[in-house]
Amino acid sequence: MQTYEAGQYDVIVVGAGHAGSEAALASARLGAQTLLITMNLEMVAFMPCNPSIGGPAKGVVVREIDALGGEMGRNIDRTYIQMRLLNTGKGPAVQALRAQADKQHYSNTMKQVLEETDNLDLKQGLVERLLVEEDQCRGIITNSGAIYRAKSVVLTAGTSSRGKIIIGDLAYSSGPNNTLPSVKLSEHLMELGIELTRFKTGTPPRVHYESVNFDKTEEQPGDSKANHFSYLSEDEDYLQDQISCWLTHTNSKTHEIIRNNLHKAPMFSGIVEGVGARYCPSIEDKIVRFSDKPRHQVFIEPEGRNTREMYVQGLSTSLPEDVQLEMLHSVEGLEEAKLMRAGYAIEYDVVVPHQLTLSLEVRDLPGLFTAGQMNGTSGYEEAAGQGIIAGINACHKAFDKEPFIITRSEGYIGVMIDDLVTKGTTEPYRLLTSRAEYRLLLRHDNADFRLTEKAYQIGLVDEDRYQQFKTKEAAVKEELERLASIRIKPSTEGLAEYFEKVDSTPLKDGILASDLLKRPEIKYFDLIKALPILTADVSRQVGEQVEIQIKYAGYINKANHKVDRVKAMEEKLIPENLDYDAVDSLATEARERLKLIRPSNIGQASRISGVNPADIAILSVYIQQGKIAKIEPIK
Repeated sequence: MQTYEAGQYDVIVVGAGHAGSEAALASARLGAQTLLITMNLEMVAFMPCNPSIGGPAKGVVVREIDALGGEMGRNIDRTYIQMRLLNTGKGPAVQALRAQADKQHYSNTMKQVLEETDNLDLKQGLVERLLVEEDQCRGIITNSGAIYRAKSVVLTAGTSSRGKIIIGDLAYSSGPNNTLPSVKLSEHLMELGIELTRFKTGTPPRVHYESVNFDKTEEQPGDSKANHFSYLSEDEDYLQDQISCWLTHTNSKTHEIIRNNLHKAPMFSGIVEGVGARYCPSIEDKIVRFSDKPRHQVFIEPEGRNTREMYVQGLSTSLPEDVQLEMLHSVEGLEEAKLMRAGYAIEYDVVVPHQLTLSLEVRDLPGLFTAGQMNGTSGYEEAAGQGIIAGINACHKAFDKEPFIITRSEGYIGVMIDDLVTKGTTEPYRLLTSRAEYRLLLRHDNADFRLTEKAYQIGLVDEDRYQQFKTKEAAVKEELERLASIRIKPSTEGLAEYFEKVDSTPLKDGILASDLLKRPEIKYFDLIKALPILTADVSRQVGEQVEIQIKYAGYINKANHKVDRVKAMEEKLIPENLDYDAVDSLATEARERLKLIRPSNIGQASRISGVNPADIAILSVYIQQGKIAKIEPIK
C-alpha cells in the first residue's frame, strides 16, 4: 500500500462512539489540535443497544462527565423523550436519574456539537495501523494510505474491533448494527504485543409500535417534577410532553420455548467464544441461571419521537430469528408483534486493561491511550467516562503536562478505572453502586462539588461555568449557616400545624433549625414553607444539597475520615520501574501480580488481588528506605 502524509495533530481519536466523542471534545476544548476519525459519520455517538442514558451508578457517571465539562449530560438533556429519578424511596447514595433518549436525535446533536467545536476536525476513514516510532505511538495509518501524525492517539474502537454478529447458526464479520468492522487494527495491536481477549454483548429484538397491545402492559410514565443530567440545564426547560415506556413479563410459555431451543442458542452450542456480561444476561442465560423464576421483566421502550420502532428491553437474545418471533408472541402484549429487527450477539476484541496506567495510557506503548468498551466495559456511560479522562490525558501527554487522575473517593469514574487497571475484568465490566466503597460521597447530586474545581484548574470548565458553580457553593454554605443560627421554639408560628401534618413528635425545648431537619420525616422545602421564620428563596439544587448534607452529616463525616486514611497511602508513590524481584520477603503471588500491574502508589498496590497487608508493609519499608532498584525499560 502506498502511503502519503495527510496531516499533523496534537491528538488523534479513533472511533466516534460515546468514548471517542468525549475524548475528542475534551482534547479540543483544552486547546489541542484534534482529529476525530471514524468509519461512518452517520454513527457518531450511536446507540446500537438500549436507547437510554443513566440508571444506578451510570447516572452518577453522566453527572461527573458534566461536572468535568463533558457533553453527555447536556446532550441527553437536549434529546430525551422521558426522564425518571429511580430509587426515590431509598437514600441519596443509590438514587439515580435515567433518561430515555431519542436515539437518532441524540446522535445527530452530538455530531453537530463535534462539527462546531474549535480545534476539532471530524473525518470519515478506516484506521488499519498505528504509526510507531522510537517505541512510541506517533499517529495512525488508514486503509487509503493516509498517514496522520500526532503526539498522542486515543483508540475507542468499541465493539467494531474484529466484531462478529451471531444470530442462531448465522455468524458474520460486522460492527454493531451491521456496520463495517475494524479487523486489521486489532491484528496490528497484537503484532505490537498488546494482549487482547474476546468479550460478547447482545441486543434484543425491535418491534413495531402499532403491533403492540399496550392494554395488556403497565404504563411507565416519566416524572412531572423537573430533573436534569447537566448542571447547566434549567428547570423551566424540563420536557412535559414525555413518551411512556411499558412493562410486561415473560411467562411459563416463554420459558418453555426458550428451553426447547437451547440447542440452537449460540452461547450454549459453542458458536459464541467471547465472555458475556453477567449483569446484563441474554434471556436464554436468565432462563438457565434463574430457572426458579416464574417470570422476568420486559420493558417496551420507544427508540425516538419520529420512529415506530420499539426496543424490547429484557429479551436480549441470539436465538434464531424464527425462535425470537415465537418467543415474542408468547409475551403478554406482544402476541401480534411485528419484528422489525432481530436481536443478536456480537463478539469483539478487548484490550486486557492491566496493560494500562490510571491515565488510560498503554504502559508499554507511550502515547497510546484506550477507552470505552475496548477496555472491557459495557454501557455508553462507562465508555464516555473513560473517554473524557483519556482525552484529557492524551492532551496532557501532548503538552508534557502531568496526568489527570480521578481517585476512588472522588468519582465513580475513578472507581471504574481503578477497578479495570488494578483488579482487571474477566467479563464486560458494569458499574454498580456496590463497587464504590465511598458511595455516600459519590452521589448524583454532588458531582459538581467533587469535580468542577478540578476541571476548572486544568481549563476544561470555563470561567462562566465555574462562577455559576461557585455561586451555588456559596448559597449552600450560606443556607447551612442560616439554619444553624435559627432556634425553633415549641411556640414558633406554623410549627404545631406542620408537625401534625407530618406526624412528628412535638418539641419540649428549643432546637436549631438544622437539628430539626435531621428528623427523617422533615423535608427541607416543606419546612421553610411551613415556618415563616425560615422563609427563603432557595433553588431546588441548593435545597437538595442542604438537606442531604444535614441529614447525612454523621455518615458523610465517617466516610471522609476513611478517605483521609486511604489518601495517605495514595500519596506514597512507587517508582515506575521498581524491580520487584529485588524486594526480599514478598510472597510469590504478590510479586507476580505487582510485576504485571505495576501500580503507581501503595494505595493502588493494596487493592491488587493476591497482594496481602504483609506484602504492602514490606514494600512500603523497602521504598521508604530508599531501596528503589530499577529494571530497564521494556524496548
